[in-house]
Amino acid sequence: MRILMVTDAWRPQVNGVVHTLERLTETLKSFDVAVDFLTPNIFRTLPLPTYPDIRLALTTPGHVARLIDAYKADHIHIVTEGPLGIMARRYCRNAGRPFTTSYHTRFPEYLSARLPVPESWAYRWLRDFHNSGQGTLVATQSLADDLAARGFNKLRPWTRGVDTEHFRPDKRKDLGFPGPVFLCVGRVAIEKNLSAFLDLDLPGSKVIVGEGPELAKLRAKYPNAHFLGHRPNDELAEIYASADVFVFPSRTDTFGNVIIEALASGTPVAAYPVTGPIDIVGDGFGGAVSNDLREAALAALKVGRAEARDRAMRYSWKACAEMFLDTVEEALGRTRKLAA
Repeated sequence: MRILMVTDAWRPQVNGVVHTLERLTETLKSFDVAVDFLTPNIFRTLPLPTYPDIRLALTTPGHVARLIDAYKADHIHIVTEGPLGIMARRYCRNAGRPFTTSYHTRFPEYLSARLPVPESWAYRWLRDFHNSGQGTLVATQSLADDLAARGFNKLRPWTRGVDTEHFRPDKRKDLGFPGPVFLCVGRVAIEKNLSAFLDLDLPGSKVIVGEGPELAKLRAKYPNAHFLGHRPNDELAEIYASADVFVFPSRTDTFGNVIIEALASGTPVAAYPVTGPIDIVGDGFGGAVSNDLREAALAALKVGRAEARDRAMRYSWKACAEMFLDTVEEALGRTRKLAA
């Protein structure tokens, strides 16, 4: 089978969507599935002033339609609701082709935080976008419940995976910071709510790994925190394993791949009780969640590292790929053949 992924999120962006697509593509090879990508990199692009690593494709619906035809894919999956996703959806509806979508970002909350746009307006548009396909993949049950209450239908489960061979507790070392070390990894941007973490009165050290538009501002405002910028994947695995608690302050992510990377590294997680964290460690196994983030961070210090690792072992890229293929086959009116 050949699948075409249409996504406005792609390299040079470094985020959970891109990481998921890359790992999914690699895993699907073992199922004899080839994946092609229609991304902004194929076209002339316009960078966003505030987010220069995010680039909008300069193209037309007709051009996108011709490219989709040229790929001769068996199935089309629309990853994002950006310009390319909108044009691909228009193509599929005009051509009478089944397609699936995935819901990665709480776009209405992001939009209303920046512009005077009611969340209800954005959700109405997103509901129409996703409901017109044959299935919408969502990462957690709490997100599915929330979207269902807003009128989204044909929601399908799609967990994430983690490389438990790369992210391991035995990579722990001394980072050179006073302990305990409270770590946060991810894009340094306003939607990640990093100030909620950096404002906490905690013992030891606060460490931030990642880059983004808020980096210079936060460095100036929080001189006692340690901002390490981007780190190669091998070094990142060591940093995860060397922290005492991983703090996830975001209230708007739909999953949080970094959460299960930290858990696989043996590092307990502290977070708000919101979609993503509440699905992964909401039962108190492997971490702690609370509306008081400081309370969650201190509680996570008492969680065993072996327990954190055990929680991560339930997430595999093979399971992620199987769920994706089940939804694709259902959209095509077929049932996936299970391996003997």
